[in-house]
Amino acid sequence: MEAVWRIESARIVAALSRYTGDFELAEDVAQEALAEALVSWSREGAPANPVGWLLTTARRRAIDSYRRGSALDERYAALFGRLTEGQASSGAEVPPERADDLLWDPDRVDDDVLALMFIACHPVLSPEARVALTLRTVAGLTSEEIARAFLVPVPTVQARITRAKKTIAAAEVPFELPSAQERRNRVGGLLSVLYVIFTEGSTATAGDDLLRADLAYEAIRLTRMLAALLPDEPEVSGLLALCELTAARFPARTGPDGEPVLLEDQDRRRWDRSAIRRGLAAIGRAAALGHGLGPYGLQAAIAACHATAPSVAETDWQRVVLLYEALGRVAPSPVVELNRAVAVAMAAGPQQALDIVDELVAGDRLSQSHLLPSVRGELLRRLGRTAEARAELELAARLCRNIRERSVLLRKAAALG
Repeated sequence: MEAVWRIESARIVAALSRYTGDFELAEDVAQEALAEALVSWSREGAPANPVGWLLTTARRRAIDSYRRGSALDERYAALFGRLTEGQASSGAEVPPERADDLLWDPDRVDDDVLALMFIACHPVLSPEARVALTLRTVAGLTSEEIARAFLVPVPTVQARITRAKKTIAAAEVPFELPSAQERRNRVGGLLSVLYVIFTEGSTATAGDDLLRADLAYEAIRLTRMLAALLPDEPEVSGLLALCELTAARFPARTGPDGEPVLLEDQDRRRWDRSAIRRGLAAIGRAAALGHGLGPYGLQAAIAACHATAPSVAETDWQRVVLLYEALGRVAPSPVVELNRAVAVAMAAGPQQALDIVDELVAGDRLSQSHLLPSVRGELLRRLGRTAEARAELELAARLCRNIRERSVLLRKAAALG
């Protein structure tokens, strides 16, 4: 049952949203059907068609909900009118088996899932609500799983999801696929949600573990789904490439005890070559569309430089610097500048890189992040300014919320005497 729900929940909720015309009701009756399955399947065994069972049960719950409401005839007419796309009149009775066939229309299900993704990432919602609702309705994660992934209380996640559904209802957001122009305008917001989910999984901001691989792989699964639905959007393929190439290094990023392994110390034989091939293919698709690489595509191109290099020393650092310069023009941010400084240190030496970092310090940028003092400390170490380097690394450790990363920073500082 868990496997069925994780794989098919997006399609189930999406089909029910089309069927009812009510996103909040669709999610609620899908959860009710799942709760009923917990009891029924454990007693009677899994049905031959689990998805059909869940759909039928959820559809009945939706009808029950309408029965409890007012204006029953009008609700029935609207319900079956949407379902049959005009094939049923307000007084016609649709056989249950036919209703389920129309509910799970294979010609509509992909559009339904895409519409669901756009609704879960609608601009009326806060960024935190978009992430929570996407993981709940599209990925099929429970509130407990989402809370565990982001280290927040379960009631907080539940409140975000409830508030998000009420906001969508209050804003009267229709369950429909946005127009082509609107899709282009809103796909960036959808990608940013998937990127947040992946980055939290690939380098946890807090907690005891460096990686939350399950969360990262869930983001990859959703991005693959989106890439199949929007094959002509280069940034979707760019994000997929970035995720695949980054995840390819997961097997070598931690040691047996869970401690981080730095890039220069990683055993590249442990990198996932299949993921690298998928990532390179995805960035190839993005480039082939002829619109130029966007922010995600450029980050993927940087990841490709690392993925295809035999070692850190043999990495094409000049190309990495150029790619970061391009990324800084299309998506400027202090983190991009900091990463460019790291690449400059490898290509031209630590002093030039330190000049870039000191500009960030002078501008009071990233002052609350451990990333800036950790990079500055490493550059000072390479320049032989040991006391300053140790102070920066100790500051980075104090700012770092991830226990595993903090231990690495403290070891580096201690090694400086």
